[in-house]
Parts: sequence; C-alpha cells; structure tokens
Amino acid sequence: MWLSVLLLLAGLAMIFYGANLLTDGASSIAKRMRVTPLVIGLTVVAMGTSAPEMAVSLTSAIGGKSDIALGNVVGSNIFNILAILGLTALVKPLKVATTTTRVEIPVVILLTLVVSILCLDTLVNGASVNMIDRSEGFVLLSFFILFMAYTMFIARREEPSEENAPEIKQYSLWLSILMVLLGLTFLALGGRFFTNGAADIARALGVSEAVIGLTLVALGTSIPELATSLVAARKGQVDMAIGNVVGSNIFNLLFILGTTAVIKPITISGITLMDYAAMLLAVVLLYLFTICFGQRKILRLEGLVLLLCFVAYNVFLVLR
Repeated sequence: MWLSVLLLLAGLAMIFYGANLLTDGASSIAKRMRVTPLVIGLTVVAMGTSAPEMAVSLTSAIGGKSDIALGNVVGSNIFNILAILGLTALVKPLKVATTTTRVEIPVVILLTLVVSILCLDTLVNGASVNMIDRSEGFVLLSFFILFMAYTMFIARREEPSEENAPEIKQYSLWLSILMVLLGLTFLALGGRFFTNGAADIARALGVSEAVIGLTLVALGTSIPELATSLVAARKGQVDMAIGNVVGSNIFNLLFILGTTAVIKPITISGITLMDYAAMLLAVVLLYLFTICFGQRKILRLEGLVLLLCFVAYNVFLVLR
C-alpha cells in the first residue's frame, strides 16, 4: 500500500516536472519562430497546464484502465468548479466577465451534455457497451479547434497589452528541443507510475478504479488549476481565476477526451449516470450563481454552497 502511494507521488512529481519542461521548451521554440506571446499563451502554455490530466488519461486508456482515464476528466471538471471555485470565492468573491457568463459557461454546459450522451450508449441507443470511439474523438477534437479559433479571435480583438502577455524565456534551439523531448518522456513515465499507483491503491482499499479516478486522481492532476486560481484571487486577478477553471474544463472535455479516444477508444464501465449528473449540476450551479443570485459574481456564501456540494458528492462516492 505505502509503496503504491510512493509510486503515485513519484509519478505526480514527474508529471509536473515534465509539464514545466515541455511548456518552457515549446514556448522557447515558438518564440524563436516569431510566434506572438498571445498565441503562445493561448496554446502552448494552456496545454502545458493541462498536461497532467492528458498524461494520466492517455496512459490509463492505453494501459486498459479506461475508468481512470474518464474518471480523471469527469472528476477534474467537478473538482474545478465545486472545490477550486468554492475555495477561491471564500478567499475573495469572484467577479465574472460578461463573455464568460454569456459564452464560455454556456459552452461548458452544452459540452458536458454532449459528452455525457456520448458516454451513455447503453441508455441512449441500447448498445451493449458504453464507449467513446475514434470517430467521436475526432468530433471532439474538431470542436476544440473551432473553440481555439474563437478564443484567438476574441483575444486579438481585445488587443492585450504586452505587460499582460506571458513572460517567455528563450533558450538555444538544441536545448529547447531537448527540454521538449525530456518533458514528453517525464510525462509518459510519470503518467504510467501515477496510474499504476492509483490502480494499486484502489485494489488495496477495495474500491473501484472509477472511484479512484473521480477522487484521488482528479485531485492530483488538478493541483495546477487549484494553485493558479487561489494565487490569482489573492492578487485580485479574479477574471484569471474563473477563466482558468472554465478554460480547463473545456480543454478536458474536448482535447483530452478527444485525443485519448482517437489514440485508444475509451470503454466505460464504472462511471455512472450520477457522475455525469454531478458534472452537469456543478456547471449549472456556476451559471445560476453568476446570473441569478450574484449579479455576475460568485459570493462567499455561494462559494460555501459549491464546497458543500463537493463534500456531498464525495460522501456519495464513498457510500455507493
């Protein structure tokens, strides 16, 4: 049991180290190729922060642990809204940008519904097994490309100042390439260690891999979003705090699930209708709080409600 915990922690450390190497190396190469800081921030850096979820879901699916792969995405999306935004709102009430309320959050609601339907084949069309196949993965990736194009269009129209652009350190070309290769290696190995450790812990505790994916794995891979949102809120950058979470949820549903399904179709057995309902409820609550109750703000009381919902969901997971 303790060896499995050490394996999981070692894998998580390797994932984060690999994500940093990959992001720094890829950003340096992009800067050398005269890609603008705006585009680098929206693509390379954004993908780097979601690299832990990507590494774990991909290695889990390839290793035949599909419930961990999907549970990681579903659990991360639930954790991002209920736990991260709940905690962040307790630190400082969150003012939500108009475009986030009118566009991004409704997009997350729609995507959550679509992905839930794709995962419920036995309920929707009477299939013998629930699966996200390659064709559905390509559809998700296509929507991801459209969303990235929209994001870049909006960002360019708002003409961000240079002081808001991400700070990018430039390395030599060969060092940058080496950093990318080492980053990918650490991500792959770390993802394998983390997934195997999580599966061993599930067996030792007598719980399903789906529950471990929805809880422990989701918590571990969401640490970057938690740290970023809390720091942003304390510095008064509340737009960044909520934008980070909403963007991460879209990225998880479209890019991570899409890429994973294209490489290895995801067969689902342990993730239930209640888990998809919890994921949908989380984003609907977020929308209601920003529209109906908080005048485009998430107040401390609403943050507490989100946290209590997260606790209730995890109690349900333990008892089911």
